[in-house]
Amino acid sequence: MNYRHAFHAGNFADVVKHALLTRLIAYLKRKEKPFRVFDTHAGRGRYDLNASEASRTGEAQAGVLKIAQSTTLRAEPLLADYFAAIDPDLREGFYPGSPLIARRCLRETDRLSAYELHPEDGGALRDLFAGDVQVKAISLDGWLALGAHLPPKEKRGLVLIDSPFEKPSEVDDILSGLEKALSRWRGGVYAIWYPIKRRALVEKLLTAIAGMAAGEALAVEVRIAADESAEGLFLGTGFAVINPPFVFAEEAKAIVDLLLPALKRDGSATARVFTLT
Repeated sequence: MNYRHAFHAGNFADVVKHALLTRLIAYLKRKEKPFRVFDTHAGRGRYDLNASEASRTGEAQAGVLKIAQSTTLRAEPLLADYFAAIDPDLREGFYPGSPLIARRCLRETDRLSAYELHPEDGGALRDLFAGDVQVKAISLDGWLALGAHLPPKEKRGLVLIDSPFEKPSEVDDILSGLEKALSRWRGGVYAIWYPIKRRALVEKLLTAIAGMAAGEALAVEVRIAADESAEGLFLGTGFAVINPPFVFAEEAKAIVDLLLPALKRDGSATARVFTLT
């Protein structure tokens, strides 16, 4: 499955993933000590919802543009940071990617390292954060960064692995990168996004994560409809977390339960949070 960010910006998977991301960062901010966020596959960082890629799929219409109109969701404290991070761009017809959302959640002492190997997207990412002393936008393979740049000097932080699933080896690449990262920095929080497209690959990924996580690990899954086998359809999204904050499981369940009624396609939609270890 090819999940190039520009084609799916602001879709249901982005809404779920980014709402959960803001809660992980909020937890890190509970302590005064600074932290660093690593985004291994950062993309461009900001996407035009009227561009040909996003217009071709139209997924934002049933995703972020739909929930943004909900006064009920906007009143929910667990979604406050998410809306605060996306609203400046939505007003201009854009959707922020994970590095820009993370950046808007940081304090003055916190840092972001964002990696993007694709030449065009990497250039756009560097331009987006040009002059920002809290951000390093780096043209480097995110998998190499997991071996070379961990642990951070801050000793606290989050690694977001949001790979595009362009290659058949993507799950193996994730597991290899995670193994390398955990050997260098066991205490970091690791968040891994995955599409629910082929259940066998999902089970392989989650089983391996459960085996390599020394502490707690959990997964959040949202299906906007039941049929995940139909060719060409992308109906489910997952978010696995190693070393989650102690409140994260409860908050994640509350968040997906809030979002599901707005994002679902039909009555077969489901959302669940479950422990991997």
